[in-house]
Formats: sequence, C-alpha cells, structure tokens
Amino acid sequence: MRYKVTFLAGVALGYVVGTAAGRERYEEMKKSARRIAQNPAVRNAAESAGQTGRQFAGKALTVVGDKVGDAVPDSLAKRVRSLRERGQGTEDEWGTSNT
Repeated sequence: MRYKVTFLAGVALGYVVGTAAGRERYEEMKKSARRIAQNPAVRNAAESAGQTGRQFAGKALTVVGDKVGDAVPDSLAKRVRSLRERGQGTEDEWGTSNT
C-alpha cells in the first residue's frame, strides 16, 4: 500500500510540474538531454558500460550453461543460438557495436 501511495504521489507531482512548466520548458529539457547524450565522454561511458554488461552476460551464460547442461530444451537452445548469431558484429539501435 505504501508503494502505491508513493507512486501516485509521484505521478501527481510529475503532472503538476509538467503542466506548470509547459511546452517551452519541455523543449529546453529535450535539447539539454540531447546535448548531454551527444557528449563524447558520455557516449564512451555508455559504450564501456554496455561492453562490460555483455562480458558479464557472456560469463553468466557460460556458468549457467555448465550447471544446467542438457536440461535446456532443444528449441530454447536453438533460439538462443540464432539470436546470438544474428547479433554478432552489428550495431545496435544506440550506435554501439555488439562485439
């Protein structure tokens, strides 16, 4: 119940602030967010974080695969392999490589 009340209070506050700020403030925030996202330092940090996440995911996949072994149904294993092959060496929608 506490979380519902907190969530509703956040929604109400966001609505009030959003309507009070109006379209002009929204455009300013959008321009600022775009400028931050295009900063080379931010892009490098995001790519580095993505690379680290992919490395940890690969290690976790290996560990889980070793522990689970043949318990994974063939259909699921084929699907995972096809997704992995499809994503190798291409760029994702954020412009970072999936290598």
